[in-house]
Amino acid sequence: MEAAPWLADSMVRQLRADFGTPLYVYDQRSLLAQAQQALAFPAPFGLTVRYAMKACPSAAVVRALVGAGLHIDASSGHEAWRALRAGVTPTSIQLTTQELPADLEALLATGVLFNASSLRQLEAYGRIRPGTSASFRVNPGLGSGHSNRTNVGGPAASFGVWHEHLDQARGIAARFGLTITGLHSHIGSGTDPEVWHRCARLTLTIASLLPDVVRVSLGGGFKVGRMPGELSTDLQRIGTPIAAELERFARDHGRRLHLEIEPGTFVAANAGALVCTVTDIVDTGPAGYRFIKTDSGMTEILRPSLYGAQHPLRLVRAAASPPASQELATYVVVGHCCESGDVLTPAPGNPEALGPRSLPVAHVGDLLVIGGSGAYCAAMPAKNYNSFPEAAEAMLDQAGTPHLIRRRQTLEQMLANEILPPFLR
Repeated sequence: MEAAPWLADSMVRQLRADFGTPLYVYDQRSLLAQAQQALAFPAPFGLTVRYAMKACPSAAVVRALVGAGLHIDASSGHEAWRALRAGVTPTSIQLTTQELPADLEALLATGVLFNASSLRQLEAYGRIRPGTSASFRVNPGLGSGHSNRTNVGGPAASFGVWHEHLDQARGIAARFGLTITGLHSHIGSGTDPEVWHRCARLTLTIASLLPDVVRVSLGGGFKVGRMPGELSTDLQRIGTPIAAELERFARDHGRRLHLEIEPGTFVAANAGALVCTVTDIVDTGPAGYRFIKTDSGMTEILRPSLYGAQHPLRLVRAAASPPASQELATYVVVGHCCESGDVLTPAPGNPEALGPRSLPVAHVGDLLVIGGSGAYCAAMPAKNYNSFPEAAEAMLDQAGTPHLIRRRQTLEQMLANEILPPFLR
């Protein structure tokens, strides 16, 4: 897969001239195309698609997707407030969080929905809103993902109420007069339809034991391929047997369950790219490696250093004139941090090893486009490490015109909250 095929070389050069590098760039057309695929997920009795905004919480991205008909899945109270500030209707936001917000009561007062992720959270909700409807997340005992760090189901995951503790959840609901109308599950990131089918069956089995449940969420984690040869989730292939399970459930239990899904990566990953500049080229001798150094790195894109994630790369010449030679060379691409782990081309799945790439012969001043950077990049960097400022963000509108959507952080902004105590003044 080519790195950001929607981003022409001429636009890459224009973006650097207008906004500098490193720079995150998002494509509105690609975001909307992915949103439409998600909205077409098979659901015989109604569908709500919630964008998992932890993937990329920038206000412009959120507004674009909400405008396309998506709702919001928030993973912290802070994300919920951020969505509200972006203009999202409160009742279109559902909060499912590991950490119970101290201001949960204030969030609920706005109209934000809450989905309890533990027995303690369900009890806390019951104290605030006794006698109301409630929703909780269940761990159905099954997980999926390309690594343990993206697997959020099964016995090794702390997310949700363990399925064997269902009686305790019902007891809490009875104590506070709660009616359990929503059930949520999330197994992780994967493309295997059979795994999703099994998860749906497990979740619906649990729903059959909760007679007031009218909506079921299967969460997100619909993987998309960033690199050539990587599989992408076929939502129709996954969704068709799930739709059949919902129809079977309706026949067996007389309940037509509304389905919810929560895509993040699927919507945003390949709709974003990171543009950076080649700042140096060094080598470690005939038996070593040639390195491209950039003005970006783990301060903008942590996934390669975190779990050996792979991103497609494209070298763009500093000038529009064609190079004298099309010669290729093998490089390890590294970031600008004083950190041996700041490698943008690790071995697949192994952040401890190097995975050199074949690229056109590079020169200082050339640009590098890192594709697949729309999800879990701007949202999940090693921010301000080595005191590098937070990168700017831009979006191409549907006509292909670039707009700045976040300014580059200044040193003053980075240091704004530091305080020197009196004894050091």
